[in-house]
This record gives sequence, structure tokens and C-alpha cells, in this order.
Amino acid sequence: MAHEAILYDVTDGVATITLNRPEAYNALNLTLGREVFHATLEADESREVRCIVITGAGKAFCAGGDVKDFADNPERIGILVKELTTYLHGAVSRLARSMKPVIMAVNGVAAGGGMSFALSGDLVVAAESARFNMAYSRIAASPDGSASYFLPRLIGLRRAMELHFTNRVLSAREALDWGLVTRVHPDAEFPAAVTALARELAQGPTLAFGRAKALFHQSTWESLETQMELEAQAIAASGHTEDFRNGVVAFSRKQPPSFKGR
Repeated sequence: MAHEAILYDVTDGVATITLNRPEAYNALNLTLGREVFHATLEADESREVRCIVITGAGKAFCAGGDVKDFADNPERIGILVKELTTYLHGAVSRLARSMKPVIMAVNGVAAGGGMSFALSGDLVVAAESARFNMAYSRIAASPDGSASYFLPRLIGLRRAMELHFTNRVLSAREALDWGLVTRVHPDAEFPAAVTALARELAQGPTLAFGRAKALFHQSTWESLETQMELEAQAIAASGHTEDFRNGVVAFSRKQPPSFKGR
């Protein structure tokens, strides 16, 4: 499939989706939103893919919604925003429910919807030069892109409110300290570090990763007893997989396991 605003590549079981509007700091317009949504569907469905990486071209991860589009269409702003969030929210929802690990590789500025999108990853790896900024209140907007769901869970209600109300900019190291980011790497080492982590995850027990991911998300609303029942069902299902059998045999023989994602 030809793409206008993203790059899509699959190598060694890793699908890399690159937001590719560097001249606009990868700001989200309808074309980019639509292509990201379809790329997440493609990566999620492909049997070849066992890990998904999302990053940005140029100096930014994503600067949020394309404010120029908003300014150029004031009479249709409601329709424009609803269509754009339909694509963005669809991508976030699909990635959150994918069995495959999702790495958000934040190579530069992540602002507004770009920050929200980054928060939705299973792991967030940031370059030293990355910056995180809610930015919504600067244009009198409320959050979208899953920020109001993930942000309070990751850093607490008070800090979430502060980030929105004050537009405070967090450095990569501050984001790491706050729990928004998993790892931070010097800019020169960042691409290689992301590639190494993605390949490691792509060689892992994909189905077990997916079940754990679902359990962690469900734990935010289920009772203790319900959650433990879900755990029992998930680990029993894991026991029927080829990867589980390979893992058990390798462990008993003190050998490294070889997982196929089956």
C-alpha cells in the first residue's frame, strides 16, 4: 500500500511505523491520522509482525494536531476534530489490545496529541533530546488521544492536572523520573537501542506478552477476585501454546528458549 504521510517497514519481525511529515514536526492531519490507523491494523493482523515500533521522522516525534488545519477550517472544526480523533483513537485502541508489544520511540518533541499517543505505548523509549508537553490549554482545548486515561494512571491526578494547566515541558529525564518513559538514551545511541529492544521483544513469547498486557489493563477496573480468575484463565491458556512447551523444556534443560509466537 502506498503511503503519503508515513513510512511502513517490517524487518526481523518488527513493524516500524514512522510519522513522516518532518516539515510540520509530524503534526497530525487527516491524512497522517488515517494512515497511522490503517498501519496499526496492518501490523496487528500480520503474522510476520511480533513487535510494533512507532517513531517520527526528523526532529520531532509528533507535535500534536495540525493547528494550521484547525485555523483554516474554523466553521468545520467540530467535524474535523471528530474525524481526526476517530483515526487517532482507533489506532490507540487497536495498539492497546494488540497481542504484540508496542514501543513508542520518542525521538524529539511529543506535544499535544503526540504526547498522548506516546503515552499509549507499552514501552516508551526516549532520546535525550525528547521533550513532552501537553500543549492543549495553549489553544483552549481539552486532552484527547488517551491522555486523560493513561496520564493519571501513570503519574497521578495532581501531576496530570499540573501538566495540563501549566503546559509544563518535561525533559526526557524528568519524564523518566515521573514514570512516563521506560528508558532514555543519548541521541547518538537512540536508534540502535530501539532496534535492539524491538528485536528482543520480537523474539519473545508473543502470546504471553499479549495476555499479560490485557491483564494489566483489566486490573485498573476489576476486583481482586475477578482479576485472579482472569489470571487463572490466561495462564491456563498459555499452557496450551507451543511457546510454553518450548519454554518449559528449555528451562528444565538449562537451555535458552526459542519462541515462535505460537
